[in-house]
Amino acid sequence: MRIRYISGTLGLCLTLSAHAQVVSDTIKRVDLSEVVVTGSYRHMQEKKTALTLDLLQKDYLDRHFTGNLMQTLKNIPGVNSMDVGAGFSKPMIRGLGFNRIAVSENGIKQEGQQWGADHGLEIDAFNVNEVQILKGPSSLLYGSDAMGGVIEILPVLPPQQNEVFGEAALLGKSVNGTVGGSLMLGIKKDAWLLKARFSEQHYGDYRVPTDTVVYLTQLMPVYGRKLKNTAGYERNASLLADYRKDRYRMNVAVSNAYQKMGFFPGAHGIPDISRLEDDGDSRNIELPYSTVNHLKVTTHQQYLWDGIQLSGDFGYQLNNREEWSEFHTHYDNEVMPGKDPDKELAFKLHTFSSSLKLRLVGSSSWEHTAGWDAQMQKNTIGGYSFLLPEYRRFTTGGFWLTTFRPNNRFSVTGGVRYDFGKIDITAFEDPYLAEYLRGQGYKEDMIQSYQWRSYPVNRTFGDYSGSVGVVWTPSVGHLLKMNVGRSFRLPGANELASNGVHHGTFRHERGDASLSSEQGWQWDASYTFTRRGMELVFSPFASWFDNYIYLKPTGEWSVLPHAGQIYQYSGAKALFMGGEVNFNIDFLRHLNYRFIGEYVYTYNRDEHTALSFSPPASMRNVLTWERKGVQVYAELQTIASQNRIAKNEDRTSGASLCHMGGSVRLPVAGTEVEMSLGVYNLFDVKYYNHLSFYRKVEIPEPGRNFQVSIKVPFKQLLK
Repeated sequence: MRIRYISGTLGLCLTLSAHAQVVSDTIKRVDLSEVVVTGSYRHMQEKKTALTLDLLQKDYLDRHFTGNLMQTLKNIPGVNSMDVGAGFSKPMIRGLGFNRIAVSENGIKQEGQQWGADHGLEIDAFNVNEVQILKGPSSLLYGSDAMGGVIEILPVLPPQQNEVFGEAALLGKSVNGTVGGSLMLGIKKDAWLLKARFSEQHYGDYRVPTDTVVYLTQLMPVYGRKLKNTAGYERNASLLADYRKDRYRMNVAVSNAYQKMGFFPGAHGIPDISRLEDDGDSRNIELPYSTVNHLKVTTHQQYLWDGIQLSGDFGYQLNNREEWSEFHTHYDNEVMPGKDPDKELAFKLHTFSSSLKLRLVGSSSWEHTAGWDAQMQKNTIGGYSFLLPEYRRFTTGGFWLTTFRPNNRFSVTGGVRYDFGKIDITAFEDPYLAEYLRGQGYKEDMIQSYQWRSYPVNRTFGDYSGSVGVVWTPSVGHLLKMNVGRSFRLPGANELASNGVHHGTFRHERGDASLSSEQGWQWDASYTFTRRGMELVFSPFASWFDNYIYLKPTGEWSVLPHAGQIYQYSGAKALFMGGEVNFNIDFLRHLNYRFIGEYVYTYNRDEHTALSFSPPASMRNVLTWERKGVQVYAELQTIASQNRIAKNEDRTSGASLCHMGGSVRLPVAGTEVEMSLGVYNLFDVKYYNHLSFYRKVEIPEPGRNFQVSIKVPFKQLLK
């Protein structure tokens, strides 16, 4: 890590680039023990990790704010965004997504229905001040759901002085008429910090650079080049109380995120051209649509002794997701529900989480961390359709991590973890389907296999993970890292027991109750070369899975109406490999050039094909001019075609996109106003995101988009 003095205080030397501001060294925070040395920098008691880590601070997040956390982070090499139109997004790191990526806020993993491609991340982007992205296997510290990486939203540091502070923010986008805003108020008084925020965004149907889309050889019109019924809104509120005195510190955070978003009618169920006709209102939300409400209550507790730190994180989450679609009779004898007849699916997930960590610093050379965590979940269901049964899930695990640093140039870190899991899945019987199949003349054995949409499942799992890594600085300006380890993931309820039509994916998805845990060996390395005004980072990786769980087309057609082919969750031997390169250089005093490249190769060793949702190779060339608080950039983004696809997956052609933007900080009335303006897809290029939820229906990505963001901070010292 490069360190220099800034304004007489010790700070982290950050690499300024056109489209990111990330820490030039890869640093892993095992816990949250920071000491404030200035109002803007953290002096951290840190551990260097052998994994690749990017730290994005408030400056980067403000300048590239989009109102959507994942669309802001997708510019980081190795990080991709799986989008649902212009509204929802979910993370993917190095080709791994869904339940393989953990998102942590205030020390607690975000838990919801993240197994679905149409399920976004319910986090207020206005309320994020600093993000840490850990690429690579992280099961050791974060549990089995982090085998692909971690996105950790770091807690806010309180001001040094007693003061009242706040922020007003505005956001606007042209592509879908977004109008958003946020207001934050806080007070720091002695040992206490109180902070509250309310945010809201409304958006209409988004524009696409095409007049028609094609699904199953059927042309579907896009009237006015606006994708009908893709409007939505989100409303978020949060409250934080933080207390720090002597050796004790704690915080309590409460947040509620609500989102409502329409689905393009041609992507939900059987396409019907009559439903695509323009209704003259681009901001209304009609059927079909989804709603999600995510309530979260968390607390962090920490106490320090000499060389010992004990910390605990505890939380409760309620994720309530519903999908609404006009009731349609799949079977002749199906009865319309008396209450909420258009509620197609409902999932209500309760999650209780706890985590304890004990950190021991015996000397300047040795450091140890022991941890234990546990989680309990209960999921209930509703609606006239069926996809996933009710279930209860309990997981617990413990780990030990140790680091040996004989000198400041070399360190070795190793650890081991064991996890235990138990899941109890409730049976579900569909008598209407049984009568329908009898009327269609099916044999009784097939009727019985379909009548029981979910059999009772009561299983336990146990597995371990471990890793060892080294960090070596052979000379000034050179840094080498390498890590190898075994990781695992316990199968989710959807992989064990789902059985029904998943609208939007256009298939019948079926779980396998006999699946074992996902297992694999993962290798990660990086080399960093720094010289005055220049930095080069190369990060290769490889993962070898013996039991990678994926949806496999069976070649069997479902007897369910409107279902199509059955896709079965199955285990396979799989290979992931690739890497990222990040190069930037300052020249001519105020100019910076940055190049980012990334590539992921996936291979199903059983089927001899690529795996689905494999991101294509891409690169970015960014030129930035910056001086006295003014920044202007121009970017050329090149996306390669994706021809290495899984069975029944569509190829995606490549594209070249141009983006431009800038930001300025203006002193106004004793504060500093930040204004950012950007134009994305400048030439309105028609292109496809291979990871998009709407890719199956040949819907291109949003067209040209002008975006403006204004943030006005303010503060008043208290006497």
